[in-house]
Amino acid sequence: MAPPVTALLETSLYAADMAVTARFYAEVLGLRLLLTSPRLTAFDAGRGTVLLVFQKGATEEDGVTDRGTIPGHDGTGRLHLALAIPPESLEAWRAQLAAHEVTITGEFHWPRGGTSLYFSDPDGHVVELATPGLWEVY
Repeated sequence: MAPPVTALLETSLYAADMAVTARFYAEVLGLRLLLTSPRLTAFDAGRGTVLLVFQKGATEEDGVTDRGTIPGHDGTGRLHLALAIPPESLEAWRAQLAAHEVTITGEFHWPRGGTSLYFSDPDGHVVELATPGLWEVY
């Protein structure tokens, strides 16, 4: 049996224009900036989780330093991430997205009671804001 996993710590998206995408996550979604560099912007995604936004094409090769190796990685196409929100904030999120001229491209009401709002970031990645009731664990 595998040792326990306690949480998903990080997830990554890839940006064609780092400044535009970083501004979207900071201003539209209100995520707190943790780190910025030419190849990476990191955001606090709540509850000890981190959203990493990499400059597209900047992380395909292994990163080797005197501290160790980070294997290369990349992503293409319409990637997806979901951010947890409290149910009472749904209308406030609708207003926040509208104020920033972000179009809601989908809405889904889950059998367990949760609601998801879907929209795209500047790179076309699908972002979901989800209230509790999607999964057995959320």
